[in-house]
Amino acid sequence: MTNITLLDGSIGQELVKRGSGAATPLWSTSVMMDEPELVREVHADYFAAGSTIATTNTYAVHRNRLEREGVEDQLGPLTHTAVDQAVAARDAHGKGRVAGALGPLLASFRPDLMPDVGLATERFAEIITLMGNQIDLVLAETVSSLQEAEGVFQGYAASGTDKPLWIGLSVDDTDGTMLRSGEPLEVAVSMMAHYKPAAVLLNCSMPEAITRGLPILTDCGLPFGAYANGFTMITDDFKKDAATVASLNARTDLTPALYADHVMKWVGAGATIVGGCCEVGPAHISEIARRLTDAGHTIV
Repeated sequence: MTNITLLDGSIGQELVKRGSGAATPLWSTSVMMDEPELVREVHADYFAAGSTIATTNTYAVHRNRLEREGVEDQLGPLTHTAVDQAVAARDAHGKGRVAGALGPLLASFRPDLMPDVGLATERFAEIITLMGNQIDLVLAETVSSLQEAEGVFQGYAASGTDKPLWIGLSVDDTDGTMLRSGEPLEVAVSMMAHYKPAAVLLNCSMPEAITRGLPILTDCGLPFGAYANGFTMITDDFKKDAATVASLNARTDLTPALYADHVMKWVGAGATIVGGCCEVGPAHISEIARRLTDAGHTIV
């Protein structure tokens, strides 16, 4: 049948759930600072479930977020710890790849903030450089506007890395044919065709919205895929400055079986990279792995 790359699921949410402290504006970063051993455990659980990718816990490691909490000097150490933990879990598993995660520069689900492309170029390049040669690819996640995507592409180019770039676009939960900025997904696809990343994905949106938008990616001429979140909705409280994940609620209906149903539809539509985002855990990934294998696909 088809070779399918199986991503892991939520990293930050899993760490917050497993950590002993309350959620903070630093999200999973504070968990990593207080209980770093949990990071490797999460990666190990995803590999055991069937994932072939460990996504580093660097989504929220940005200078502006660390500055707000007075720990800007920890940018390098936190990045290195996250990469080291992912690599250690991969090595213990014996196979797999490490994806260096880049989260939104300013805040998730806030395309209205319009990050300056020059600043984004500088900051994204810095993080990619800090991740170094231990990663196998760069994964830019939850990109919600064309301007944000431009910053990712410019930062990637400025870093000089030879690692492939995968970019994840986040679409509107009520209309998967648009980015969260309201810009048409088909325009973003034209942008992908110009910059030619190694893969383009839809991520951190409701699976129903992703199902609607995914066919548009077939026009970009690139490997494509998807990994959805399990939130009921993105609340206004979460869009405030220094918000925490306590402002978000998980869906109660999105069981491993139901989520796998969505994923198999994406594979049927041509997706070759699938997995999960926030609120999608090891049990979901295990069910996806089982379904893919039963359908005759090869997980790579």
